[in-house]
Amino acid sequence: MKRIPSEIKVQILTRIKEEGVSANKAASDAGISPKTVYGWLEMEGTGISLWEYRRLKNENKELYEIIGRLTKDLNKFKKN
Repeated sequence: MKRIPSEIKVQILTRIKEEGVSANKAASDAGISPKTVYGWLEMEGTGISLWEYRRLKNENKELYEIIGRLTKDLNKFKKN
């Protein structure tokens, strides 16, 4: 996954919010996925930064892995 420079992100979001360009059109013009642009728009609505979102996403993944290991260990314990 290539990283989009923050200046480009700001330009795209400005076009959408201030110029009324659709997210699909702005994404197409920039050569990026509309899913990426919609993700940015969603993030702005939450009030958290992209960095914070990624940190929370990674933390969530780690917690799911821990829960999986604990569940597996618990099932082994119950069988014995």
